Amino acid sequence: MVLPKFSLFYWLLLSSLVILLINYQVNCDDDEKDNLYEGINKYRALLNLKALTRNENADCLADKIADQFKKQPCTNTTGANTVPGTEPQFSNYPDLLSKCHLAITNTRDGNVMPACVPGLVPSLVLTNFTKSLYSDSLNDTQYTGIGIGSEDNWIVVVLTTNTPAGSFAPYSSNGANLTSRFGLIYCSMLFLVGSILLL
Repeated sequence: MVLPKFSLFYWLLLSSLVILLINYQVNCDDDEKDNLYEGINKYRALLNLKALTRNENADCLADKIADQFKKQPCTNTTGANTVPGTEPQFSNYPDLLSKCHLAITNTRDGNVMPACVPGLVPSLVLTNFTKSLYSDSLNDTQYTGIGIGSEDNWIVVVLTTNTPAGSFAPYSSNGANLTSRFGLIYCSMLFLVGSILLL
């Protein structure tokens, strides 16, 4: 009698895992982001600088900014060829921050660095950051975190600090991790049902 209930528990567990895997969204541009992240940290290692850690909130902002750039063509005056601080300004920048649960007060010391590379060829993307005006920022020890976003031929790097004005900490934690909370509740309920079935 215990065997069928035990098998039913594993069937429910396996079914739940399959549903979770089917609903898991795969983002194809993660490879280019990961390649750039690893490349920048190897570059910093050669300079005896600490590795930058990924910052989810900076990732979010980088994605939102890359999305804004996607309609702009690659020219000699866009991307890493521009002087830092002279990149196109977006009138909806406060809205972009808000979508990532960020405020200007905790992003002020960050640095946004867009680059346009046709086809986002990994070696060229890395070169656009390490062998351009952006390299000064990558060499700066005040930066401790990184976010990367891409869209079409555009890739955006956002550097963060460990100071309150550059931490990119969300302004509100209420509902910020709703998906994680749902996952925890879902797994807890699954465990509870499995425990009851085993009894």
